[in-house]
Amino acid sequence: MALWRERVPHVPLELVPLTVDAQLDALRGDEVDAAIVRLPLAADDVHRIALYEEIPVVVVPVDSALTAADDLGVDDLVGEVRHVPVDDVLAVDIPGTLPAAAGPPLDTEAAVATVAAGVGILVVPMSIARLHARKDVAHRPLRDGPVSSVALAWPAERTTSEVETFIGIVRGRTANSSR
Repeated sequence: MALWRERVPHVPLELVPLTVDAQLDALRGDEVDAAIVRLPLAADDVHRIALYEEIPVVVVPVDSALTAADDLGVDDLVGEVRHVPVDDVLAVDIPGTLPAAAGPPLDTEAAVATVAAGVGILVVPMSIARLHARKDVAHRPLRDGPVSSVALAWPAERTTSEVETFIGIVRGRTANSSR
């Protein structure tokens, strides 16, 4: 944000949290000018620049035997109760895991709370695990799980000079570099 304030001091930068299911509507509407999104994003009217791929992690109770390992494989999760919240972003099937008897949690925060209570596991991208970090849960990388691709996206018809400046900042360009 500091670079934005230096380069475009007359335009405020407001960060707006978006759910994955709302990201495309927010871009197509007037809610945001650009967004950090999870791919895939099926839209021909939205430009995107790939930023990085995020590794999946397994969220477990802090006292779980699974915390003994530095990382986990899909085979390590066989027999575990797996929570898949309604707002899940990975949409991955992990063979051998068991569905939660109570059904899917309404959101990731509720799923983490359930895991913290000692019931089951949760598989999410690392940034989501960090967002919902608590002292009573831990997470370990899932080495053979699916990555989650993250991109910068903006509506094609609204490519303004401010959006171009933001793209430059995200890509690490200096104020004096050219495209």
